[in-house]
Amino acid sequence: MDLHQSEWNSGNQSVYYETMSGYTTKTFMWMFLGLLTTFGVALACFVTNVAYYLFSIPSMFILLALVELGVVIAFTAMIHKASVATARALFFTYAAVNGVVFSSYLWLYELGDILLAFVSAAFYFGIMAAYGYFTKKDLSGWRTPLMIGLIAMLVVGLLGMFLGGMMVAIYCMAGVVIFACYTAYDTQKIKDYYIATAGQEELAKKASIYAALNLYLDFINLFLYLLRIFARNKD
Repeated sequence: MDLHQSEWNSGNQSVYYETMSGYTTKTFMWMFLGLLTTFGVALACFVTNVAYYLFSIPSMFILLALVELGVVIAFTAMIHKASVATARALFFTYAAVNGVVFSSYLWLYELGDILLAFVSAAFYFGIMAAYGYFTKKDLSGWRTPLMIGLIAMLVVGLLGMFLGGMMVAIYCMAGVVIFACYTAYDTQKIKDYYIATAGQEELAKKASIYAALNLYLDFINLFLYLLRIFARNKD
């Protein structure tokens, strides 16, 4: 998801002030809390066998995917009008539903592969987030190429059943590259949101949650593509 910087500027100023470093730190805090929610729910569903019963229901994956899509659409559509509490609730709802989906991966993949994918995703995410934050280069020009790449990935993903082993590996590596670049791009966007919402406390907080969701999605997708590269399906 991506909203232009000008869409966050309502023109209403107040005495609210926060440093850019503080704003960025809070944004990453929300992102990490979202990840914690996802992996916490996934583990809880796995340990209690809730995942087993849920995914024994036909089309459960499709239903959960539709719920996730609906939450993201609602989040994007309501972000300017919704309260900060509503924005946070939608964010954590998405993270929790995603956790239910993730619980199935604990059945499908070896723990070692999951841990390797997580550590690798954290490494790539950290490197690219640092680049996005500290670089002097304007990364706004990445928006169109990344969007084209994402659309191409979605199209190829729909045709995934026709891909051979080597093509799947190339597809997953391309996904890692795209979302690693998105991590740098979305990290730099935090600065844009900070500037656009200067002096507007409620809008700044909602922009922070929006940025956290984007970073959350970047990490999750990095993790999933790396998991597909490393994983050996359970027998």
